Amino acid sequence: MLKPLSFALALLPAALAAADQPSRTAHTNYILRCAGCHGFEGGGTPEGGIPAFPGSVGHIAGTEMGRTYMMHVPGVVGASLNNREIAEVMNYVLDVWGEAEGGESAAYFSEEEVSRRRAIEVPDVVAYRRLVVDELTEMGIAVAEYPWP
Repeated sequence: MLKPLSFALALLPAALAAADQPSRTAHTNYILRCAGCHGFEGGGTPEGGIPAFPGSVGHIAGTEMGRTYMMHVPGVVGASLNNREIAEVMNYVLDVWGEAEGGESAAYFSEEEVSRRRAIEVPDVVAYRRLVVDELTEMGIAVAEYPWP
């Protein structure tokens, strides 16, 4: 009887420390997983080939191809976040930088949508982005430059 109690008491400090730690918010995950490339203000880095969010991400998220593209950018693919966390970060990005012209915002991502779109094969994300930009250009929408070859 004492052994299980001793074991439980030994785990108590770790359990209390874990309970004291808030779960990561979408904002925190953005800072940890996205800001290194896109910056704290979402401006990207033209010299690094990282597009800016303002004026673009809402338009990209407003199309089917664009939404699929967003699930395959290198930072999302390598973020080590689960589908729910990815949806939360994407929705944070849309909240902060996603307003399209006329005050319209793209629909939020759900965990299910993230899962479905991540399962779609996109062998060359750079070529796929060019297709997204071509589609938006045909709609009369310009988005941030993307200088990768």
